[in-house]
Amino acid sequence: MSDAKFKLIAGLGNPGTDYAQTRHNIGFLVVDALASASCLEINKSRFDAAYAKGRIKDLDVFLVKPMSYMNRSGGPIQKFAAYYKIELPDIILVHDDMDLDFGKIKIVQGRGHGGHNGVRSIMDAFGQKECIRVKVGVGHPGGQKGVIGHVLGRFAPDEQQVLDDTVAAAMDACLAILGNGVTRAMNTVNTR
Repeated sequence: MSDAKFKLIAGLGNPGTDYAQTRHNIGFLVVDALASASCLEINKSRFDAAYAKGRIKDLDVFLVKPMSYMNRSGGPIQKFAAYYKIELPDIILVHDDMDLDFGKIKIVQGRGHGGHNGVRSIMDAFGQKECIRVKVGVGHPGGQKGVIGHVLGRFAPDEQQVLDDTVAAAMDACLAILGNGVTRAMNTVNTR
């Protein structure tokens, strides 16, 4: 993270009540929790994104939820960032990750999209991959066949029990990045 004027934390998901409590929307849940913990409301709209702006960890931060559906997340985030002159290294993306066990959190930077369509859309829109990502594990269904049903499915009862802790851990990872920088945050979060 640089000393730029604004930071942006974008939670990836799909708009609408049909998707609200699905694994694919865990990024939205984390950003909503950050807003709530920071006494902010994500109630403004611009560039096909819902957002809030406030001070978090003594920084000016935008909390953003693209409303364009997951696989088209890049457009709204790129336009938002361009308008406020936010560089890609000052953006934290929070998204679901099937390659991590449910509840596991991992911070990465400058990596490929790993097959995640929302992340791919953002990298395509910016033409680079230097963003910081907080990957939230949602587990894998086993084979390729059930992938879409898995990510668009609701949390299982055993997952529901640890969902609050998972969202809190992902939120803490975002706060650690803002407060301590990405390297220190990785050293703390990725070794858990």
